Amino acid sequence: MEILFATTNPAKIKSYKEKLEEHGIKVLTLKDLGLNIDVEETGKTAIENASIKAKTYGKIAKKITIGIDTNLFFENVPENKQPGTHVRRVNGRTLTDEEMIEYYKNLAKEYGGKLIARWVNGVAIYNGKETKTYSFAKNKFYLVDTESKKRHPGYPLDSISIIPEFNKYLTDLTEKEMEIRAKIQNENNKENAVDVICKILKNM
Repeated sequence: MEILFATTNPAKIKSYKEKLEEHGIKVLTLKDLGLNIDVEETGKTAIENASIKAKTYGKIAKKITIGIDTNLFFENVPENKQPGTHVRRVNGRTLTDEEMIEYYKNLAKEYGGKLIARWVNGVAIYNGKETKTYSFAKNKFYLVDTESKKRHPGYPLDSISIIPEFNKYLTDLTEKEMEIRAKIQNENNKENAVDVICKILKNM
C-alpha cells in the first residue's frame, strides 16, 4: 500500500515513516510529489486540522492521505494563553524553532519556571471517499524556562521539555530511555498510533 503523509515537518515524517514502512506501507511525502500548497488550518481541534490537511492534499494527489495535527495544553493556565492548535503561530506570526523556544521559556517563567503540559494528537486518514479519525494524548511532561543546547529540528520544544520519568530534557534522553518512554506511552493508551493507523487503513 502507498500513502501520502500530509506534512512538511521532517521530524514528524521521521517518527512515522520508518514504523509504517515496517508494516508494508510505503510513505510518500509532499516533497516527493512536488506539492507546495499553503493549507489554511482553520480547525478548532487537532482532529479538525488533521482532516483539513488529509482531504486537501488527498484530493490533489489522488492518493490515500494521512494528516496529523497536534494541540498543546497547559494545566492552570488561562484559556487566552493556551496554545491549543496554534503552537507555532503566536500573535499572528509563525515562529521559527528558536523563537518558539524563547517564547515558551518566557511563558514558563511567568508561572514559576515550570508548566505541566500535555500533547494531544489528532490523526485523519482520507481515501477519496471518507475520512477516518483517531485522537490520542501523550503523557504529561514539564515545559521549563531553561533549555538544553541539543535540538530536534522541527520539534523545538523538546529542548525545554523535561520528562518526569527520567528528570531529563527530551533532547537528552538516550535511545534506551526513549524506548522505555514509548512503552509507557503505549501502555497508557492501550494501542500505539502506528497500530491504529494500520488498522484503519486495512478497513478502509
